[in-house]
Amino acid sequence: MSPPVAPAGWSRWLVPPAALAVHLSIGQAYAWSVFKPPLESALGLSGTQSALPFQLGIVMLGLSAAFGGTLVERNGPRWAMTVALICFSSGFLLSALGAWSEQYWLIVLGYGFVGGIGLGIGYISPVSTLIKWFPDRPGMATGIAIMGFGGGALIASPWSAQMLESFGTDSSGIALAFLVHGLAYAVFMSLGVLLVRVPRTEKPVEGAPSALQGPQVSARNAVRTPQFWLLWIVLCMNVTAGIGILEKAAPMITDFFADTSTPVSVSAAAGFVALLSAANMAGRIGWSSTSDLIGRKNIYRVYLGVGAVMYALIALFGDSSKPLFVLCALVILSFYGGGFATVPAYLKDLFGTYEVGAIHGRLLTAWSTAGVLGPLIVNWIADRQEEAGKDGSALYSVSFLIMIGLLVVGFVANELVRPVNARHHIPAPREAVDVERQQPESA
Repeated sequence: MSPPVAPAGWSRWLVPPAALAVHLSIGQAYAWSVFKPPLESALGLSGTQSALPFQLGIVMLGLSAAFGGTLVERNGPRWAMTVALICFSSGFLLSALGAWSEQYWLIVLGYGFVGGIGLGIGYISPVSTLIKWFPDRPGMATGIAIMGFGGGALIASPWSAQMLESFGTDSSGIALAFLVHGLAYAVFMSLGVLLVRVPRTEKPVEGAPSALQGPQVSARNAVRTPQFWLLWIVLCMNVTAGIGILEKAAPMITDFFADTSTPVSVSAAAGFVALLSAANMAGRIGWSSTSDLIGRKNIYRVYLGVGAVMYALIALFGDSSKPLFVLCALVILSFYGGGFATVPAYLKDLFGTYEVGAIHGRLLTAWSTAGVLGPLIVNWIADRQEEAGKDGSALYSVSFLIMIGLLVVGFVANELVRPVNARHHIPAPREAVDVERQQPESA
């Protein structure tokens, strides 16, 4: 499938809605915690077990983005969005079959493995195209699209909760909810497939800088630089800290205030998940746009440094003040989302736009690692603390201290980022193509 080229007079502002159609759909992953309690009850799973489909989905997101990044660059955004549509929707259909037949492994295979491939390909599908359409505002452009991924749960969380309330929380009700998700998202993602276009020239708007202006680094060379691996650490630490709260958001707030005079109901917990999604979504467009003004390194100083302070406040005072707990969690999730939205522009600043989509795909292996670490740390420690007879906020205090340490590691890595050495630059776009043809890229 050849990339669809925009006709003369095509507005670049039609491309972000195409990206949003895909990202709002695959962003459902952030509403997984709504399904955790029903699955645990219906199938007799532990908290760690019910997190497995989500964890595997994030692992496959990073791996498929890494291995598929070069294919996305080569075949274009429409091909990538089509693959994402098929995999993501099929994952829900397999999960529906697994819930209906009470075969947990089918849910893991469907939502985690097959759906996770759709997550990865869909996530990177518009990034390179958006940067080429908006070379003058790369942080804002990628923020608009990736905002959709963060905001997907804002729609999916109450929608999923309502379906479970209507269909029931037994295995049949969960299966029907999965089925509706798969069919509805297939239709919505089709809008992005039909609408997306690539620019006709390197300068899609008058007066904007060329998309290929400045140093350019191939994906092959980028992974050989210390800058790539420092950013890998930065992204991994920031994501681990945020995803630990996000994956267990609904049961976490319930546990924190279970023994207080104002316990949190199931519907209120679902509302908290939706609030976190809103913060995640707002952070992606707000903080990434801010990075266009103050620079990428400075904005990551905020994400990592202030994020550590927010975790410390929750660990020390979170169980004594519900507003403080909610506020700190919202700030952490806004930084989590902002980190995702800013990193493509950070990569563009360091490595250029030549193969930024493929480089971004490789960097998302950090997300795969964090997708295992974050939920594993929070769920495993909470399970052990529960076995020891502890409850409430004590289930999570050790986890939060670990998250603070990880954010400090990320802060140090960000401070070490420097411009890429000129020996890694390609001479010119045309010469770079010749070089890459002589040295075939391995995905």
